[in-house]
Amino acid sequence: MLVDNAVEGDSRVQKAARSAADAGWDVTLIGCAHVDAERRWRLGDAEVRVLPLAAAPAAVSGPRGVSGLRARLVARGGLPLRAARLARRPVEHAEVRYWRARLRDGAWRRLEPGLWDYERVAGPVVDDLRPDLIHAHDFRMLGVAARAVDRARAAGRDVKLVWDAHEWLPGARPRRDNARWLPAHLGYVREYVGHADAVVTVSDTLADLLVRDHALPERPTVILNAPVAAASEPTASGSADLPASDLRERCGLSPGTPLLAYSGAMAVQRGVDTVVEALPLLPGVHLALVVADPDAAYVRQVVARAARHQVGDRVHVLPYVPHRRLVAFLATADIGLIPLHHWPNHEIALITKFFEYAHARLPIVVSDVRTMAETVRATGQGEVFRARDAADLARAVRAVLADPARYRAAYEGPDSPLPGWTWEAQAERLDALYRRLLTPTR
Repeated sequence: MLVDNAVEGDSRVQKAARSAADAGWDVTLIGCAHVDAERRWRLGDAEVRVLPLAAAPAAVSGPRGVSGLRARLVARGGLPLRAARLARRPVEHAEVRYWRARLRDGAWRRLEPGLWDYERVAGPVVDDLRPDLIHAHDFRMLGVAARAVDRARAAGRDVKLVWDAHEWLPGARPRRDNARWLPAHLGYVREYVGHADAVVTVSDTLADLLVRDHALPERPTVILNAPVAAASEPTASGSADLPASDLRERCGLSPGTPLLAYSGAMAVQRGVDTVVEALPLLPGVHLALVVADPDAAYVRQVVARAARHQVGDRVHVLPYVPHRRLVAFLATADIGLIPLHHWPNHEIALITKFFEYAHARLPIVVSDVRTMAETVRATGQGEVFRARDAADLARAVRAVLADPARYRAAYEGPDSPLPGWTWEAQAERLDALYRRLLTPTR
């Protein structure tokens, strides 16, 4: 398996690697990240190797003096940086038009040459492992995997390639503030998607989009971002890391205090600001934010906003707990929050926290992003509010707190969706796909 990060914060990748190893596959999960040296550990019987990505050399960043100026602008930030980026934008659009006219989908080689770093770092390692199957997670590793398959087949070995599309790339928010990023990566995916023997993805809606965008001969297998039903796991070092207390205890709250939970990445488009603005309309209600880095700049901004609204004493910021512990950790909250803004990828996803909240038996209050809103309305497991509307969010929270048993009932009985919303159920699909691809045909 290949992924373009340090593995530790990516629950989907970790679950896929471990469950495949549990099913009997010999699994090596290779991550690529800006780390000082190679890191190795095990996830169950799966081996994890995180390879160091070196920083790009200054010589490739532009004419003499440009890289130093750029560094000073980035360090200074504020209006000078924004002005420089705006001034650069027409040049970037011209570069996109020029290189796409010359190289078509291959224009990424000029527009986003940093993609070669993943090939340089991971390619030789993959070749040495001589795999029977490569599972490429997300878009950056697709080309690395495709080229490794080509090299193996040229040497007489038949290697299968599975591409795991974690998101709809045309609807992604660019990860760097430049006009080259999205067209470069779209071309990169189009160049290599035809190499995949099978595609998997995270939702039915995204599966349909991938068939449409890439004329796939076979509909992708849907592997939901569902949590592991098993409740315990040792750390990489073998010691237990179960939190000493649950979420409510960590916040220092009594059982009768209303508690909203938000778990996951923090960014403007994820809508936590809306929750903070709703708290003055919800007297006595507390908010717990379970985030990767409690000291991150944006988290501090949210906390400062809460203080300005005079609700700072009701906002509690806590660090992540391991994903296999998270469901039990969250279960003492009253509501799980998904306050996303409208954005193309938010409309089509059933995101990881949706399933984690469900398995914690939490009623869910979700903004009116299409797929999750439709699901919540169909199951009756929560309430939907208008995205970015603090008053409507407060209305939804009050409705749930007035009759929580009504919403929790959706998780009980023979019609409960939870049995199908487990990673164990998803792992069976993934294992069946691997076996189909690697079963010789006569």
